Amino acid sequence: MKNFVITGGTDGMGRALGLTYLERGDAVAVVGRDAGRGAAFLDAARRLGAAERARFVRADLSVMAETRGAVQEVRAHFAKVDALVLCARHFRSTRLVTAEGFENTFAHFYLSRFLMSYEMTDLLDAADRPVILNVAGPGPNPEAVRWDDLGRERDYDGQGALMQGGLLNDLLGTGYVRIRPSKKVRYVLYNPGSVATALSGEYHPHVAAQIEVMRRHAQPVDKAIVPMLDLLDDPPAEPLSAVVMGRPIPLDGPGFDPGAARRLHDLTRELLAPTP
Repeated sequence: MKNFVITGGTDGMGRALGLTYLERGDAVAVVGRDAGRGAAFLDAARRLGAAERARFVRADLSVMAETRGAVQEVRAHFAKVDALVLCARHFRSTRLVTAEGFENTFAHFYLSRFLMSYEMTDLLDAADRPVILNVAGPGPNPEAVRWDDLGRERDYDGQGALMQGGLLNDLLGTGYVRIRPSKKVRYVLYNPGSVATALSGEYHPHVAAQIEVMRRHAQPVDKAIVPMLDLLDDPPAEPLSAVVMGRPIPLDGPGFDPGAARRLHDLTRELLAPTP
């Protein structure tokens, strides 16, 4: 039996992956902030006869204290983690700063994934063929890292914040395999393309209308997760991979720059260091 931890696992692709692995006889912990959706996931697990193998971990991943708490809760139940799937994302048309002082998208989409990747490495190392699947959208990206304004205080734009988050996650994967906290873990950056999920977010009306049009023409969830299942079932041999809709892409471009990855890693460690 394998153990899976899935953020954003109460909806969309994360939920579909979680239920698939429960059907196969594995154990799944899904992380999300909505207790109602968490309960619905557990109800679905009971209908599959998998209640004892399903867990819901409630956490707002835009809050680093809650993200760390989620990791500790996983530790309380799993001695090893075979796969960490990072699916959670949330769009904001307007800028929001968390109680910890971080811009919400930066915290939710990047900082939480950094924390979970590094702070669960020992649990992943305990598995035979561990993998981190970071669903963040590698590939061509019009954004550049605002090194002096990661929280985008200047000219905030929701799409720009999300695109920068994708680039930061590419650098997270690049840094992870170069700093090498683990020689066993395979890090996969994954772009599923357009998928008909709930697309969690708080949208201006004109953006919401665009999202609805996109959702109507997007691929269904059950189709979108097939390449993801393949990657999780048989992780790539390479320490780092970037895959778009099941097809590997070259590890080039600004998201795979080793110097930028190291710079971001060091800066992130500073941002997350406890205040004296």
